[in-house]
Amino acid sequence: MMVGIHEAEYGRYGFERFQTYRQILEYNQIPYIDLHIDQPDFWERVKECDVFIYRWSQIDRHRQIAQTILPIIENELKIKCFPNQKTCWHFDDKIKQYFLLKQYDFPITESFVFYKKKDALEWLDRASFPIVFKLYGGAGSLNVSLAKTKREVRKLIKRMFGRGIKPGAIPIGNVRFHSLKTYFRKTLGPLYYRYITGETDDWNKHKGYVLFQKYLPGNNFDTRVTIIGSRAFAFRRMNRKNDFRSSGSGLIDYDRREISLEMVKMAFEICKKLEFQTMAFDFLYNENKIEFCEISYSYDDKAIQRCTGYWDSELSWHEGHFWPQYCHLVDLLGITLKQPEINLYD
Repeated sequence: MMVGIHEAEYGRYGFERFQTYRQILEYNQIPYIDLHIDQPDFWERVKECDVFIYRWSQIDRHRQIAQTILPIIENELKIKCFPNQKTCWHFDDKIKQYFLLKQYDFPITESFVFYKKKDALEWLDRASFPIVFKLYGGAGSLNVSLAKTKREVRKLIKRMFGRGIKPGAIPIGNVRFHSLKTYFRKTLGPLYYRYITGETDDWNKHKGYVLFQKYLPGNNFDTRVTIIGSRAFAFRRMNRKNDFRSSGSGLIDYDRREISLEMVKMAFEICKKLEFQTMAFDFLYNENKIEFCEISYSYDDKAIQRCTGYWDSELSWHEGHFWPQYCHLVDLLGITLKQPEINLYD
């Protein structure tokens, strides 16, 4: 059995994801090859693989690579991929995800999407405030803000159908970072990457559409439930101080007694229905009803590993600390693996 791993080249974060797969495979004496689309013999080497892994991120270059090679490798070469197309075709696109999940009446928080300025302004006259504004892509709340007035919403609509908005540059409600370390990583990281490599992350402006989501008051945290195969890892993320956003706050509560098993059960049901290999759900309360506002196949590895265990699909608890890469490989290879000690993260 041969595993092909496509390099995830964006800084330390991408390297450590890549390296964790390698360490687990080496520990279990399973052969693998390192791949990148720029290699002249890439397609010949891919054909040697039984499994192909490319955990691509929100960066536009990664998206271009993934959307070019993964459908061919999975659908034409019939090689098992992670992520597969059902899991990732909608990744980092909140509009695609919303329209997909609404077809099955899953309880995703109500959103309002417009591709014409005229229609968005007409909707504005009957909209309720405050309301959440989002760019369709982004992580860690970087592209999420709360518009409190009709004037603010009008400004956002005109901007999105005008010169557009760059990721991380929403003109109202900027993210409050929980530490200087996170601030520099989020804001200066792309500049540092460009300086070191001579390349850019090529995050383009968002324009020509607008996306708003119903604001759900009274939530001081969200519950992140991450499904990997038949396992559910969960924790609560507390809001930043004086803010409604929890994603990227770094304020995590791992006490499993605080987790709603109804959320866990719902996440399993959705993954089974849509045949996701893995998916993270961000759950909130709409008064006394459970909803989720976003999903993502990609997530922070160390946050999963720090969970004290997982629930299986029968909601039985399994104690232990598990790297998501270990779970991915067990599911992809269909064999029992041993998990080595991995100390890549601070």
